[in-house]
Amino acid sequence: MTRLVVVGGGPGGYEGALVAAQLGADVTIVDRDGLGGSAVLTDCVPSKALISTTDLIESEATLPAHGVSREAAGDVRLAAGTLRNVNARIVELANAQSRDIERKIEAENIRLIRGIGRLAGPDTVVATANDGSTETLSADIVLLATGARPRELPTAVPDGERILTWEQIYALDELPERLIVIGSGVTGAEFASAYTLLGSDVVLVSSRDRVLPGEDPDAAIVLEDVLTRRGLTLLSRSRAESVTRDGDVVRVVLSNGTTVEGSHCLVAVGSVPNTDGIGLAESGVELDGSGFIVVDRVSRTSARGVYAAGDCTGVLMLASVAAMQGRVAVWHALGDAVDPLDVTKVASNVFTAPEIATVGVSQSAVDSNEVVAHTVMLSLAGNARAKMQGVDDGFIKLFALPRTGTVVGGVVVGPRASELIHPVSLAVASRLTVEDLAHAFTVYPSISGSVAEAARQLHIRS
Repeated sequence: MTRLVVVGGGPGGYEGALVAAQLGADVTIVDRDGLGGSAVLTDCVPSKALISTTDLIESEATLPAHGVSREAAGDVRLAAGTLRNVNARIVELANAQSRDIERKIEAENIRLIRGIGRLAGPDTVVATANDGSTETLSADIVLLATGARPRELPTAVPDGERILTWEQIYALDELPERLIVIGSGVTGAEFASAYTLLGSDVVLVSSRDRVLPGEDPDAAIVLEDVLTRRGLTLLSRSRAESVTRDGDVVRVVLSNGTTVEGSHCLVAVGSVPNTDGIGLAESGVELDGSGFIVVDRVSRTSARGVYAAGDCTGVLMLASVAAMQGRVAVWHALGDAVDPLDVTKVASNVFTAPEIATVGVSQSAVDSNEVVAHTVMLSLAGNARAKMQGVDDGFIKLFALPRTGTVVGGVVVGPRASELIHPVSLAVASRLTVEDLAHAFTVYPSISGSVAEAARQLHIRS
């Protein structure tokens, strides 16, 4: 029986472990923080639960536009103490999801050691349990899924009270009067959007020209417009030099010498991999210049029999990608059929309001002629269902190859974009044409009807 030892219980680790057990391997997981990892406990699940709460607030605020009168209209700020209840629910949801994963692990007879795993060679893991005891585990295969943690700035050291990482923000009992968010990537944008809807005065500090510099530029423009209309202050081309606290006041000094004051500061400036001090280099596992584990498309590392999955590899830091990396690693290691990971088919979503979902070829690739493709972008303002829902902001964008009409990418900006991207994702993954999309029935009225309409317009161009 093949012995698999998994170091880390995040999506890459537990999904790989489940596949291995189902294929008959003897599996042990060494996990420090709790099954599900940061995706379940401190990142994806809690942040999206918070955003689901803000969706309700946003819906309430739009009732007058639907002709519904309210006695106390206009103020959507949380009542005193409400954030404590919201965060308590979020934390419990995350813990419940972690317990569900643990039950799956137990049902597959996978052994779980709560503690830290360290490589002592490519075929040996030394597990130090939380009670201090150690155990040496021999392995035919090792899967590293140690994840990543928030990057901390030496000039902005979190204190867990006023200067926060995204892992610490759920400890807040009261709504920040003025929240300064440093970093306009996905995490910064999502929290800035959520806390604006919760009622905080939010200042978003971006070192780039726009929010979400890595996303579709048309989508970023829509989001910026929506956020600023809601009252968010955007400081673009502004780099934070330091963050200090004086009692209940947080001061952020920018590179141009100006100072921004607030009640709280969220530092969201990326992640660093959890790869230090666990024997990787000594065991022949190659790391890149930023400390991420170097892997190929089937998740192999440079050490024979050692695989890696998830955020510790730096390959599209998404829970869905981590899970697929873990499954691919085990399929390959155990000799099962496997398709190498193709990141060009990965669908991703930014859970701002409105949401931004993307898959496949990007606008920047088309603009730079890296990919020659025709483009159609349809505003949701003309969609009947969007009008019913009071949706004025958003669009559907499709990219298709000339002559063949093969769909190679798309962008959806609007409510539930994370759901609406799926037909486009299927088209990209299956190499469907705009004709295939255009000829498939859609419900009327529906926002997904705009996907078919965009495909019909691309059919004419192609």
